[in-house]
Amino acid sequence: MKQNSAKIGHFLAIVNVYKEMNQLGDLHSFIEEPKYGKKGEGAEPDIYCSFRKTPFFIEVQRTIYGEKQMNDKLARYADLFNSGILPDSPHVLILSDQRYAIDGEYPFKIFQAESFTLFIQSLKMVTFPEPIKINSGGLKRVVR
Repeated sequence: MKQNSAKIGHFLAIVNVYKEMNQLGDLHSFIEEPKYGKKGEGAEPDIYCSFRKTPFFIEVQRTIYGEKQMNDKLARYADLFNSGILPDSPHVLILSDQRYAIDGEYPFKIFQAESFTLFIQSLKMVTFPEPIKINSGGLKRVVR
């Protein structure tokens, strides 16, 4: 890599994701830029990892992709998923300041966040309703 390469910022962003994941704990694997297929034809995530026993493909987007570029990228992930090559089906996490309009149905979940920490925090904010017991006296809220 050249000393003034534009890829330096991208690789530093990948390192920052690694550091965040280590701080949040339970990182089982972390592979930077694995290739699945021929260059430009197959899925090429920035990161494949297993975090809290959940597999993820992570895209670290420092530049803004157009709609067609993002749809092509997700189509390559769908092709990989449908090929049966992978024993598990990773979720796709897009880390970017830009929010993408994701259209279409995919055989995996797609998440978007500005950072891995904010992604984890958004999962913690999901609340479930308190359980309700039904007895002869009517409905009753269960206190935990």
